[in-house]
Amino acid sequence: MRFNPESKQFRLFQALKSGEELTEAQIAQRFGLANPRATVSSLRINHGIAVYANEHKDTKGRVTTKYRIGTPSRRVVAAGYKALSLGLV
Repeated sequence: MRFNPESKQFRLFQALKSGEELTEAQIAQRFGLANPRATVSSLRINHGIAVYANEHKDTKGRVTTKYRIGTPSRRVVAAGYKALSLGLV
């Protein structure tokens, strides 16, 4: 599946690809997305992009989730190939 270069999802992908780590609130505000979590899921499922969600605690003790793009482990890649070979995908 290809991106529409003018879409909000593509702009989010470009930001994450450039190394930014963004919270759901930042994604919603910056890209105008009503459901950032669903958009991140779409990047993972429909586009095969390894988007990681890491919990982060700020100086006031509040816990937020920050999203970033990373490199999948060999184990994750192997599980994907296995699912493909079994016809699960």
